[in-house]
Amino acid sequence: MANQPQFASTGLPLGDTATSTTAAHRRLLLSGFLGTTIEWYDFLIYGFLGPVVFNRLFFPQVGALSGTIAVFGIFAVGFAARPLGGLFFAHFGDRIGRKPIMVLTLVVAGVSTTAIGLIPTYAQMGISAAVVLTALRFFQGFALGGESSAGPVLAMESAPHGKRGVFAACVQSGAAAGTTLGAFAAFLVSALPENAMLSWGWRVPFIASAVIFAVGFYVRMKVDESPVFRSAVAHKQPERVPLMAVLRRCKKPALLVLMCALAESATFYFTSIFGVSYGIQTLHLSREWLLGGVVLGNVIGMFTNPMFGAISDRIGRRTLLSSSYSLSALYVLLLFFPMLRTANAAIVVIAMTIPGAILQPMSLAVSGAFYAELFDDARLRFSGVSLGRQFGTILGGGIMPMISASLLAMSGGDLRWVIAYFVIICVIAFSATRIAHETAHGDLN
Repeated sequence: MANQPQFASTGLPLGDTATSTTAAHRRLLLSGFLGTTIEWYDFLIYGFLGPVVFNRLFFPQVGALSGTIAVFGIFAVGFAARPLGGLFFAHFGDRIGRKPIMVLTLVVAGVSTTAIGLIPTYAQMGISAAVVLTALRFFQGFALGGESSAGPVLAMESAPHGKRGVFAACVQSGAAAGTTLGAFAAFLVSALPENAMLSWGWRVPFIASAVIFAVGFYVRMKVDESPVFRSAVAHKQPERVPLMAVLRRCKKPALLVLMCALAESATFYFTSIFGVSYGIQTLHLSREWLLGGVVLGNVIGMFTNPMFGAISDRIGRRTLLSSSYSLSALYVLLLFFPMLRTANAAIVVIAMTIPGAILQPMSLAVSGAFYAELFDDARLRFSGVSLGRQFGTILGGGIMPMISASLLAMSGGDLRWVIAYFVIICVIAFSATRIAHETAHGDLN
């Protein structure tokens, strides 16, 4: 077995055998949480500032609605890159380990985000500015494609017995923290005088990510390798091409992950990205109300994510996941837009808070463990989760703002087609949870 990867000894026990949380476990959770926070901040700051700034700075030659669609089109490019990044990083994550992949994805995301804050706009470069912006968004998505699967897989595989759900959820809560930081940064930028916001203010959140990246890189270098993965490759050589093995032997779990990931990602991007754009441009609501609600919801979500993860360790994953998809569909169908149309500050803030505080954590927290547990072989787990999750994310959340804006334009402002589109995605995800088996209490070994 000379070709097998070699690992240094770590503070984590082999396999799913630990019964209590150790210092090594706490170090793992901290580094996973911080890394996920940074990656999601980097990826989402564009989504929050795009409808406010980028249509005017990079697409001033077209109308407001066309500019918004173009901005969301570039936003979707980041999602198009996620499956490519997910599969690329997963290939090596299933061959050489999870830790080196998590370090590399952090570097790629940090460099590309800082570069966005330094690029010229249409006024200096013409249409080339939009081309450069698109390329940097691609690299952001490429990095997040690896990170969004690697972090929960590593945490779940390293968790003490009976705590896989809460461990994966703690790492997933970094997405809520990154969303909070991104929305808060956009909130501060939007509070600037318009000239300052358009000239230099929008650049600050992107450039500031360099400082956050340096801290995250230092912490992440101290992460231990997954004990379950070390145990698996100690007994059997890694697959030469893990993705091909997934396609041969694990098609059903990969498809189930894809179906669930449609709604997991759609809930956030529909309410927090399209919802902010619709509120500003159609309802003429205050940016501060809308972004303030997103910030508040995700601050709460940092705590409800681990809570739902812990609940799933007790009652199982499927019940919480199916409930989250059902409640999300009902919320958008019956409450979300009527609450926004009240134009009442408190009600608007509550409308934007509910998804981040309750609906998103119910699915995001639980999916971190559930997706990985669907795959029995640790040597294929990263690739299987990435295949389903990244394609589900682009088909769900990635194109959600662009398609929603297009449906709204085609229907002359009628929301019925937009809402129907979202509800159908939730129904597909709900069906997947009914087909899947319960995974909470199985043995990873």
